[in-house]
Amino acid sequence: MSLIRALSKDLEARSDDSLRALFAARPDLISPAAPDFAALAARASARVSVQRALERLTKPEMQVLEALHLCTNPDTGHGVSAAGLKKAIAGATLTALEGILHRLGDLALIHRCEPPAGTHPPVSRQRFYLPVGSLKDVVGIYPAGLGRSYTELVRLQPAFAQRVVHLVAELRRSGAGVPEAATPMEAALALQRWTSGPKALEGILAGAPERTRALLDKFGNWAMGAVPQAQRMASIDHEGPDVGPVDWLLARGLLVPLDASHVELPHSVGLALRGGMIVDHFTVQAPRPELGLTSALLRRNAALGAIAEALRLLGELLAAVREQPLATLRSGGVGVRELKRLADRLRLDLREAGLFLELAALAGLVRLDVDSSTWIQPPGLEWLALPRQEQWLWVVNAWLASERAPSLVGQPVSVSAGHQGRPNSAGTTINALSAEAQRPDAPLIRRRVLDILQELTVEASAPDGRAPVLDARSVLERAEWSQPRMARRFSSLVPGILREAELLGLIGSGALTQLGSAIAVEDPDRALEILGEHLPAAVNHVLLQADLTAVAPGYLAPGLGEHLAVLADAEGQGPATIYRFSEASIRRALDAGQDAASILQFLREHSATDVPQPLEYLVQDTASRHGRLRVASSASFIQSDDEAAIGELLQEAGASSLGLVRIAPTVLTSAASPRETARVLRELGLSPTVQEPEPAVVRFKRTAAVAGSARPVYSAPRSAPAEDDVEAQLAVLRHRPGVAEPSGEASAQLGLEALQRAIRLKQAVTMNVVDGDGNSNSETVVPVSVSGGRVRVFDPARDTERVLSIHRIVDVEPAAGQAAKPNK
Repeated sequence: MSLIRALSKDLEARSDDSLRALFAARPDLISPAAPDFAALAARASARVSVQRALERLTKPEMQVLEALHLCTNPDTGHGVSAAGLKKAIAGATLTALEGILHRLGDLALIHRCEPPAGTHPPVSRQRFYLPVGSLKDVVGIYPAGLGRSYTELVRLQPAFAQRVVHLVAELRRSGAGVPEAATPMEAALALQRWTSGPKALEGILAGAPERTRALLDKFGNWAMGAVPQAQRMASIDHEGPDVGPVDWLLARGLLVPLDASHVELPHSVGLALRGGMIVDHFTVQAPRPELGLTSALLRRNAALGAIAEALRLLGELLAAVREQPLATLRSGGVGVRELKRLADRLRLDLREAGLFLELAALAGLVRLDVDSSTWIQPPGLEWLALPRQEQWLWVVNAWLASERAPSLVGQPVSVSAGHQGRPNSAGTTINALSAEAQRPDAPLIRRRVLDILQELTVEASAPDGRAPVLDARSVLERAEWSQPRMARRFSSLVPGILREAELLGLIGSGALTQLGSAIAVEDPDRALEILGEHLPAAVNHVLLQADLTAVAPGYLAPGLGEHLAVLADAEGQGPATIYRFSEASIRRALDAGQDAASILQFLREHSATDVPQPLEYLVQDTASRHGRLRVASSASFIQSDDEAAIGELLQEAGASSLGLVRIAPTVLTSAASPRETARVLRELGLSPTVQEPEPAVVRFKRTAAVAGSARPVYSAPRSAPAEDDVEAQLAVLRHRPGVAEPSGEASAQLGLEALQRAIRLKQAVTMNVVDGDGNSNSETVVPVSVSGGRVRVFDPARDTERVLSIHRIVDVEPAAGQAAKPNK
């Protein structure tokens, strides 16, 4: 029976509550709404949907599912029960297996089937299961880490098929108890029988060289391995005492070469090494790592210090961007030169400067101005006026929801867009704010990491309030158990996520903080309350010293810190920052429009001590020499011998757009280009001449008005469909129960399933094929392969092979009578 039809009947027999649970766990099944149960079953069997569902399974659930896949045969309808799986999974109990099978059934990854023919009570009263049809494609060629059978390797590896008969003959000559074989397939079956069972393999390995066992142990979790010169094959007749374990195994077919540098451990050998069990390490309990503990005081102080420092650095970063926007590269992102300038200003290394720049961008504190291709601070940024605890929550919310991975900045560019890997041939690294740091699954992984941190903290918390110290290894260990199919994505992002969480105060001294716990359980109000209670208030004064320095006795208020950064150069890091005054720094303030009186007044208002005399002298002396020579910019100038005409032009309202300044009785300067200046003067009725060509073309761009900044509000990634959508889907399904003819969506999947089954069983099918004129013809053929929307078939009536487009096939049914066979 068709697996899709069987699953459709199973879904139709479920209660509404069971279907609601299915839709909550697999929301893609009803997006868009399925027209009937057959279409719902087809979607549940689709490869992409099954792959998504498998990403949410725990390690024991995946082990049971893969064992079930290896113990069943969907083509013949041979299912397996919990009792049958218990024989293939070491350490499993019937209670645990039945619970997992029930869970997999609720997810529509498996469904009930009839007991195998010939079974008797009480076996016939057990529940037998079959997996969905696409499971084989999703789990890959090495389910449960076991390799392919000898027969598959002979069929798929031509080089091995050519010498497998000779290999069996050599084994027989050496005295091995291998059955005689005349063809490659017979030789494969002979090797399979020879290596079946732990006792048989023990006898074979009794005469193996040293280190052979250690080599085979490396194949415990995966069937393929890298071996230099894998296609060499030592002859049994010419083996010496110094033969290595690889040559010894290759000569006996216990390892099968795949190419010049890779080998595979055949299924029967891997199974025997595991004691005949498909799964030899099984537990339903999540691993609990050995963790150190830290005190609540250390954890809190570390978190508060990190938060205050992060807010200070973000404030300094915004001041630096306001002073000089960051230019972008043609390829996108901020280059090393611009990042180095920012890092020097913040007194950080390049990696940390890039990380804070990424945090500022994902929080909307800086944005890309498309007109100038620079990163600027948005006008009217609300963040600057918020209390510090709300500034922190703004950044944390944006970080949780962002699809960027800030910690990837500075790392080698990956060959894969989704995972870190080998650097490309150019050896380039990921630039800040570039597309290479984009990771669409980052919000889901951050959410899962916070959940794991919360789980481990609750499990290991000491009664005296101490908290466990968590590292990337312990988090990855739990993540790989809870979602093994996502282990690679976790391994590439978890270390960076933990580093970012530490900078934001969600982790302190390696432990999840109270703030982190509140964010993990989605209680931001509690986090604001904790932070408002414990975060020290910003100081509004400095200590001026006679050595021309000012010491900040804590984190300065944003306005004070920004103003002081113009007057002096910051030195060092942390809350007690030292600011050094110099002639250059005072001149910088004077250039910004300040004067000596305003500078000294500011220092008196914000100093806890009197202004030292050396500092007062420095300000007054620098101001007295400032401005003797003035430098200004001008795009063009206007000259006339008529002083009165120059004076009238300066007073002309229509010339106000030129930004005219009189620098001599007969000379005006203009902020506009010569061409623009001449155009305006002509509109005023004058007849100017342009004496020299324009040095540069100036383009005036109209910058779109920027809407007021909106605070980012985090909401957890949606995993369940809306309740209204679920109820609407149930209404559609219950309105059309037991539909005789499945919808077009289901028909396509049913036809493809029938073709794939016929290919595996080498059976003939009868299909209705529509030609270019719309005429339907019934044909009996033997499908050979399906790929790329086409099916290759053998036509026994014409003794030829043809290729048909799948979209022209209306329906597929097994052919009546004896199945035809294609020519070999």
